[in-house]
Amino acid sequence: MLEVYLKDFTDFGLNILLALAIFYIGRKIIKGLTGLIQKSFVKANADISVAKFITSLSKYAMYAILVLIIASQVGLNTASFITVLGSASVAVGLAVQGSLSNFAGGVLILILKPFAVGDYIVGCSVEGTVDVIDLFYTVLITGDNKKVHVPNGNLANSIIVNVTRQKERRLDLVVGIGYRADLKLAKSVIETILMEREKVIQDRGIVVYVDNLGESSVDIGARAWVDAADYWTEKWAILEEIKERFDAEGIEIPFNQLDVHLDSGK
Repeated sequence: MLEVYLKDFTDFGLNILLALAIFYIGRKIIKGLTGLIQKSFVKANADISVAKFITSLSKYAMYAILVLIIASQVGLNTASFITVLGSASVAVGLAVQGSLSNFAGGVLILILKPFAVGDYIVGCSVEGTVDVIDLFYTVLITGDNKKVHVPNGNLANSIIVNVTRQKERRLDLVVGIGYRADLKLAKSVIETILMEREKVIQDRGIVVYVDNLGESSVDIGARAWVDAADYWTEKWAILEEIKERFDAEGIEIPFNQLDVHLDSGK
């Protein structure tokens, strides 16, 4: 009996050692194949987000195959193992429906490509530059350098505004002036400022118009086109210049105020 147990223990130990060797070698092979897949995408000049997605998916699939090989080596019935794994997958799938939704959302994002790595997007009550599109989450870098992980399921089922996909962007401004101010002069000042800006695209047209007759101001609207990369810097600079020119021309920009009248009578 001792010889039988010793032989069984020796065989089991050899299987464990061989399984560990298979895992070590298999991990090295998976790492090498993953590197080859990444290099092939680089050579093919493929989309970065698609490349990362397929690389991650291939890596997980190869590890699943490696687990089956190791299970077979240690004596497990792989057919039964696959059956149990399938049943467990159903149970786990019901428990992690949100994660599966995120996975499906990631697939839709990579197929439909509403945005790509490097785009500036607005959606799901957050905005920022797309840093990574992973299997389950999309990572955004906000304007104040915060890293936000947004579930792909939420992104795939919400309205996404891709700010940088188009090369040019329309600049919309609204400036209020007092009712006693010179309307034509104010429009002329705004139009002159826009025509003098080097980064304003002149051949796309500049429009200055009365946007609204408010309770305490006449709102003047202005539209012009700039490169998407220059949008914010131009908007801030133009608004500052409008304020300075209006002050120089004596054009009033109204603000909320309260007039109090005292009754001196008894």
